[in-house]
Amino acid sequence: MNQFALVTVVALGAILAECGSNNHSSSINGTWNATLLANNSATVFAFGTSLEQNSDGSVTVVSFKFSSSSPCFVSGQTEIGSFTLSGNFNGQTSGKFGMTVDSGMPSGNTLALVGTAAGNRISGNWRLTGSSGCTGSGTFSMTRG
Repeated sequence: MNQFALVTVVALGAILAECGSNNHSSSINGTWNATLLANNSATVFAFGTSLEQNSDGSVTVVSFKFSSSSPCFVSGQTEIGSFTLSGNFNGQTSGKFGMTVDSGMPSGNTLALVGTAAGNRISGNWRLTGSSGCTGSGTFSMTRG
């Protein structure tokens, strides 16, 4: 009977330790929807994206699609992301987030996002640099979809 109790306690401890580790929820993996606002609170860009965090802190952008049209990003853009986990608070994602979108056609435009992830929300600042008419800055908000 003592061996059974010991095995049960060890097994229960292992289950609780796994539940408490939250390794599966300490990433930004998933589908996100973003809204980028200008300083006057007007929506400048909106997009949906699917992200996968890599073990080295880089983020693979699995899919990306602007849901707003812009002459700055017509087609063929490339995206790069990063995420640095700064803590694991009761299974909630928390850390620094960065993402860059480079235009394909027309070339030379770069949209950079820098923010903080907290749970199912990422917020921060964006800056667009590039050709004439393709510059600006403001704030952004992303929510897990």
